[in-house]
Amino acid sequence: MKKGILPKIFTIPLFILAFSPIAFSTDSLQHGQNIIDGQKLASSKGTFELGFFSRGLSTNRFVGIWFRVAPDVVVWVANRDSPLNNTTGALTVGNNGSFALYDASEKIIWQPTVIKNGYNTTILQLQDSGNLILKDLSSNTVIWQSFDYPINTLLPGMKLGKNLRTGFETYLSSWKSGDDPSTGNYSYKMDTEGAPEIIIWDRDQLRYRSGMWNGLYFSGQPSMVTYTDMFNFLFVRDQSEVSYSFEAKPNAPFSRLVLNESGVKQRLVWNQPHQTWNVFLSAPKDVCDYYATCGPFSVCQPEDMTTCSCLRGFEPAASTEWYMRNTSGGCQRRTPLGCSADSDGFYVIKEVKLPYSHKATVDANISVEDCKRRCLMNCSCLAYAPFNIKEWNGCVMWNTELIDIKYVKDGQDLYMKISKSELGSSNKKMLAITVILISSAFTVILICFVGYLIWRKKRDSKQETTERSLANDSFKDADLPVFDIQTILQATDNFSKTNEVGQGGFGIVYKGKLPYGQEIAVKRLTGNSFQGLNEFMNEVTVVAKLQHRNLVGLLGCCIHNNERMLIYEFLTNKSLDLFIFDSEKRATLDWRTRLDIIKGIARGLLYLHHDSRFNIIHRDLKAANILLDDEMNPKISDFGTARLFERDQAVIRTEIVVGTRGYMSPEYITEGKFSVKSDVYSFGVILLEIISGKRNNGNQNLVTYAWKLWEEQSILKLIDEVVESTGFATELTRCLHVGLLCVQKCPDNRPSMSSVFMMLSSDNLVLPAPNKSLIWRSIGEFTADHHFYGSESISVDPLTVIEGR
Repeated sequence: MKKGILPKIFTIPLFILAFSPIAFSTDSLQHGQNIIDGQKLASSKGTFELGFFSRGLSTNRFVGIWFRVAPDVVVWVANRDSPLNNTTGALTVGNNGSFALYDASEKIIWQPTVIKNGYNTTILQLQDSGNLILKDLSSNTVIWQSFDYPINTLLPGMKLGKNLRTGFETYLSSWKSGDDPSTGNYSYKMDTEGAPEIIIWDRDQLRYRSGMWNGLYFSGQPSMVTYTDMFNFLFVRDQSEVSYSFEAKPNAPFSRLVLNESGVKQRLVWNQPHQTWNVFLSAPKDVCDYYATCGPFSVCQPEDMTTCSCLRGFEPAASTEWYMRNTSGGCQRRTPLGCSADSDGFYVIKEVKLPYSHKATVDANISVEDCKRRCLMNCSCLAYAPFNIKEWNGCVMWNTELIDIKYVKDGQDLYMKISKSELGSSNKKMLAITVILISSAFTVILICFVGYLIWRKKRDSKQETTERSLANDSFKDADLPVFDIQTILQATDNFSKTNEVGQGGFGIVYKGKLPYGQEIAVKRLTGNSFQGLNEFMNEVTVVAKLQHRNLVGLLGCCIHNNERMLIYEFLTNKSLDLFIFDSEKRATLDWRTRLDIIKGIARGLLYLHHDSRFNIIHRDLKAANILLDDEMNPKISDFGTARLFERDQAVIRTEIVVGTRGYMSPEYITEGKFSVKSDVYSFGVILLEIISGKRNNGNQNLVTYAWKLWEEQSILKLIDEVVESTGFATELTRCLHVGLLCVQKCPDNRPSMSSVFMMLSSDNLVLPAPNKSLIWRSIGEFTADHHFYGSESISVDPLTVIEGR
C-alpha cells in the first residue's frame, strides 16, 4: 500500500469515516471494515476486548487487547512504539488481505509484519484466548496472529521460544514504564543453547535465569508443581523448535505471566470474588535470584547471613569478603582433579537451582548411570545432572565453570566431580570416628558442667524455639518472601540515618532500594517495641493475604537474631497526617483530592470488613496509618493490632485496649468491646479531620465542635480555610453528615462501611439525621484521671489502655 493512499475499497476520506463508522461484527472485521477510537471488538464469550487506550496523563493513543473484567490490564499492544497523538485513528482491514492502523491524514501508523498479498477473503478476529488472528476464509488458515508477537504478557496458549529452522523467536519485553507501553529495558527470552532455560535480560546484561527445564519444572522454580491443579506446563525440544507454554485447566481462573517495567516476572491469577489479581510467583525475589551473585564454584543461600559459600572442595579465590556481590571471582579448587576413576569422585549438592547451562552438553537419550560414567571419564567434565527427572534419564554435563547455583527448597540435585581426597579416605574416616568418640566423652562432661545454666535458661530457650516455630509456620502459610539481612542492609545503606522516613512506638521506618531498583520501606521493630512477636506475626499473616489497591502492599519480612522487620512498598508521599495537619502541604489538597482520599479509605475498609478472604477489624485506623502514593491514592497500613472475626461474630471483648487516643470508639475504650463499627467510628474521625484540616486531640474536641456547628446549621464553617468550597457545598455537607453518623456513640446506630460507601458515592440516597444524644465526645480528651477537659466529665472502666503505634 502506498503511503498516503487508502485501499480502493474506501470511497470517502478517513476523517468522515470517523463520524460514520462502517458496521462490523462483535468479534471481527472483514474487508473494508474498521474500528475507530471509542469502538471495541469483543471476543465471542466476552473474555477480551480490543480497542484504543491511553495511560496516565499521556495523550498518546494505542491499540491494545485487555481483559474485559480488568480493563486496566492490557495484554497486547499493536503500535507500542508508534503511538497516535490524538483520537482520530482507525484500525482497518484493506483489500490486499492485510490490516493497518491509520491516522487522520491516511498515514499508516502501524501494520503487522509483512503479509503476502493475494488473500481476498480475510477476516480479523479477536478470539477468547486473547489472540488476534488474521485468517484466510477460503483456506481456513491463519495468516498472522498476535500470539506470535507478544509484548509483556504470556497468556495460556502462547509460546516462548525459538523456531530452530527459521530462527524466529517469541519473547516478552517490558513496558518502558507503567504508563508507557513502548519497548522497555527488559526482555524474557528462551536460551536454546545447552539445556534450555528462560532468561531475563537487562538490555544485554543477564539479570535472572529460571534454571534448566528438567521434565517437570525449571530447576530454579520447583514451586511450579504446586500449580498443576490450575495449569498444564508444556515444554517442547525437538529438531524444529524449543518452546515453553502453559495451558489453563477447565474452570481455572484467568491467569497471565507478566514481565513488568521493573524487570520482575510475575505469575498472576484472577480472584473473581475479590475482583483482584493474586501474585502466585515472582522473580527475582531475593539477592540469590540475581545472576552470578556469588561468582563461580559457589552456592547462594538467601536465608543465610553470609549469603554465599564455596562448594565442597573449593575455597575463596581471595581473602576479602568475596561473597558480597561477586567482588573477587568466587571460589577456586583446593585439590586438582586427577582425571581418573581412581582419583576422582562425585559429591551431591542437594536441592539447588542447577548452574547456568548455556554451554552445557546435553544428551537426552542415555541413562543417568551412563551419564555418570561419561562424566567421570571425561577430563573436562566438572558436574552432571539428569536431563529429565520425570523419567529419570538423559544427561547434562558442565565442562566450564559452575556459576549461579542457588539453594532452592525441593530443587534438583547436582553431582559435582571433586578429588577423592576431598571426599575422605578410610584412614581419615577412622580418624574422624576417633575424634568423634573423644569429643562425645568431653561433651558429656561439658553437659554436666553447664546443666545448671541450661536449666535456668530453659524457659527462655523454649520461648525462643516457640517463636521461631511460629514465625516459620506463619511465613509458610502466608507464602511470603523472607529477605536475608544482607539484602536489607545493602538496600538501606546499613540503616543510614539519612534513610529514616518515619518513627513511632514500634521503632523506625527506613527507605531502601533493592538491587533491581524497587524502592521499599523497611519497618524495623525495636527490642522494646510495643509490637511484639505476636503482633509482628499477626501483621505478616494478615497483610500477606490481602490484595487491594487501598491497602499497602507487604513485599516480605526479615527476622535476624532479635531483629524483626517488615518490608513494604515505598509510598512517596508518606502518611496522610503529614499533609492534612501541615499548614503548607494541606494547601495542595483541593476538595476533589480530599474526597478521593476519603472514598479510597472507605473502599479499603469495605474490603477488610466484607470482601477480603478474611474479615478483619483494623483497630488502629488513624491519619498516620493512611499512606499516600505518588498519585495521592490512600492505602491503609499497620495491621499489627488487626483482628480476624467471623461474619456472625458481632462484638469481641478484650481486657487490653489497643489504639490511638482521638480515634478509639467509646465502647472500646470504656468496655473493651470492639467490632467493625469501631473502625467505622475511627473512619468518621478521619473524615472530619480531612475536611477540616484539624486534629482531633486533647486541645480540640473536633467531634463535639462538628456537632455544635451542625446544630447551628453552619457546618460548612468546619471546612479547612484553604479549600475552595464554591460549587461543592452540597458534597461537603453530605460528607460531614456521613462523618457525624459514623461517630455516633451507640455502635448499632453507626452505618456499616458498605452503607458509608454508598452514601459517599450517591447523591440520591436520603441520609438519616445524626442524633445529638448519640454523639460521643472525643476520646482524644480522655485523661489519666478518666475525665475530659471541659465542662462535662465521664468515668470509664479501668481497662488497660495501650497507645497505638
